[in-house]
Amino acid sequence: MTSEDLKNIKHVINGDYIVIPIETGYIKPNENLNSIIGPAKELMKDNDYLVIAETPISISQGRLIDESKYKPSLTAKFLTVVWSKYLWGYVLGPLLKIKKRTIKNLRRLPKETEAHKEVVLQLYGLKHALKPASEAGIDLSNAPGTYVSLLPENPEKVAKEIKKEINKEVTVMIIDTDATYMKNGKYFTGLPLAIEGIDADKGFFGYLKGQMSENMGSTPLGCSEKIDVETALKIANIAEDYQKSLETEMKTIHSVKAVLGAEIDEVTIEDLDSITHTPAVIIRKS
Repeated sequence: MTSEDLKNIKHVINGDYIVIPIETGYIKPNENLNSIIGPAKELMKDNDYLVIAETPISISQGRLIDESKYKPSLTAKFLTVVWSKYLWGYVLGPLLKIKKRTIKNLRRLPKETEAHKEVVLQLYGLKHALKPASEAGIDLSNAPGTYVSLLPENPEKVAKEIKKEINKEVTVMIIDTDATYMKNGKYFTGLPLAIEGIDADKGFFGYLKGQMSENMGSTPLGCSEKIDVETALKIANIAEDYQKSLETEMKTIHSVKAVLGAEIDEVTIEDLDSITHTPAVIIRKS
C-alpha cells in the first residue's frame, strides 16, 4: 500500500507510525470476528501490527455474566460502600493522588456496584475485589443490561488464530486498558493475565504498588509472537491513544449515558449497535 493508497483510507499519524482504524458495528455475543479479520486481510502488510481491544474478543466468546443474578454478601457491601466509596474515594485516593476522574467515580458508586463486587469475589477472590475499581479487567460499559464481560479466554491462542486467518507476516495483539506498571525495571499488572515478561495476577496489591511505580499504560494480554515488553507496550499505547480520541469511547459506566443516552443497566444490544465501534487498529511503521 503506497502513500497514494492511504489517501483513500481513514488513518492518523502518531509519531513514526500510521494508525488505520477498523470500524464495525457492535460485535454480539458468540458472533465471529470476521468484521475485524476481513478488513485486516485487505489492509494489512507484512510487519504491521493488529491491535484488538479485549472486550469484543470476550463478547465473541460469550464470556458474559449477568450481575443481577448475584446477591451481594456483607463482604461485597463493605467493599463497595466503606472500602471503595468512602475510604478510597475520600482518603486513600486523594492521598495516593490517583486520577481525579477515578476519585469522582468512586464517590458516586451506584448501589448496583454491590452485586458487581460479589461477582468479583466469587470469580476472582478477595485479592481482586479489594481493588477499588476496574477489578480483574471486568468490563461494565460494553455489554447490554446488567451483563458484564470478563477477560478473554486464552488471548494468546486467539491472537495466533487471527494471524493465521490473515495469512501475512503480521503481529496480532490483544490489549486491555488497565495499567501495566514498572518498578526497578520489572513490569507488573493487577490483571489476571498478561504477555510473558509482565508479572500478572497481582490484583489489589499490584494496584497499590503501582501507585508508587511508573504507569506504563495499557496491558498486552496476548500476542501472536514472542515480543519484548517495551515494544508491546509502545504499540499498545499507540492503539490506546487512538481510542481516547474517539467521541464514542466508553471507558467507564458514567460515559455510557453520554454516548448512548441510556442508563448502564438499561442499555440494549440495539443501543450498542447504534454507534460505530473501533474494536481494532492497524499500526504500521511509516
